Amino acid sequence: MSSGTQAPERVGAPTAVDVVRKNFSDTAVSSLRTFGRAVGLAQEALTGGIADIVRGKFQWREALLQAWRLVTVTTVPAILMAIPFGVIVSVQVGNLIHTLGADSLLGATGGLGVIKQGAPMATGFLLGGAGAAAIAADLGARTIREEIDALNTMGISPVHRLVIPRMAAMLLIAPLLNVLVIFVGVLAGYLVAIGGQGVTPGSYWATFGSFTTTADVWVSLLKALVFGFLVVVIACQRGLEAKGGPRGVADAVNAAVVLSVVSIVVVNLVATQITAMFLPTRLA
Repeated sequence: MSSGTQAPERVGAPTAVDVVRKNFSDTAVSSLRTFGRAVGLAQEALTGGIADIVRGKFQWREALLQAWRLVTVTTVPAILMAIPFGVIVSVQVGNLIHTLGADSLLGATGGLGVIKQGAPMATGFLLGGAGAAAIAADLGARTIREEIDALNTMGISPVHRLVIPRMAAMLLIAPLLNVLVIFVGVLAGYLVAIGGQGVTPGSYWATFGSFTTTADVWVSLLKALVFGFLVVVIACQRGLEAKGGPRGVADAVNAAVVLSVVSIVVVNLVATQITAMFLPTRLA
């Protein structure tokens, strides 16, 4: 005799397509939320920093201390990175130019390569590596020790107390580090050109001055500032959102470095296309 009730239908297991779609949608939503929080942090830090300066409450001592810490972790790597970069550009481009019989143009090509691309990219990668790791580790350790919660409990804004001085330090150090990379890279390329490729010093500097304009230097400095701003916002956000103990700090540092480098590459691509359209290379 059949029962009056029917067995409930079994719901089928999710397919691979459903799992991929759900993971993709969750990742996209989480990425948009993270981006929104980063934009909010950047806006709060910028407006708060200007307000602190106007009201005379800006923490100059803390900003200078953070700037010195950035100098100690980036200066030597910047020199070590700039030397081989200048040498590689001089050697590789010099061989091609020598084949074409235009040895006198080596100064122009080497200088433009270092100033327009090499220096800001090297600066960004150094700040995104050493600088972002230092900031994210510091703020992440403070977060898991509940120092950030303690500041909020006492009515002290972590953005004003911790983020703004680090942002000011990064914006101060980024162009200075960019100038250092330019100087070392161009000098290394010059020494290789006159020592190993038979280029006369006069022709090197003549072509360098003819093709390299002040606009190229300003664009390089502006790119370094933008890269530094991206790095400090990402590193501060990752550090303030660290969770899960020491493992969470390590994850925050890793995420800060990876996101900083990826952001720098994407922004540099866009900036290069824009400057190529509005500031093409021409004689000074």
